[in-house]
Amino acid sequence: MSSTSQKHKDFVAEPMGEKPVTALAGIGEVLGNRLEEKGFDKAYVVLGQFLVLKKDEELFRDWLKDTCGANAKQQGDCYGCLREWCDSFL
Repeated sequence: MSSTSQKHKDFVAEPMGEKPVTALAGIGEVLGNRLEEKGFDKAYVVLGQFLVLKKDEELFRDWLKDTCGANAKQQGDCYGCLREWCDSFL
């Protein structure tokens, strides 16, 4: 498994609260803006979609690609971040 970014470590270290969507690993300003335009303005809204997709990696990656154009690395970073957060807090 690849090493995680500082952004990933910061995100999974504490409850999500009202963090913006750009707090998610793999989601920068450009992808964040695309997600916000589609109503996914907070990290918890993306988490909701992740849970609706039953934490399925392939479905979530496809959704992220279709929704905001995330590349494979961005998809993997975001999926890993949410999966680890869920393992810690759900």
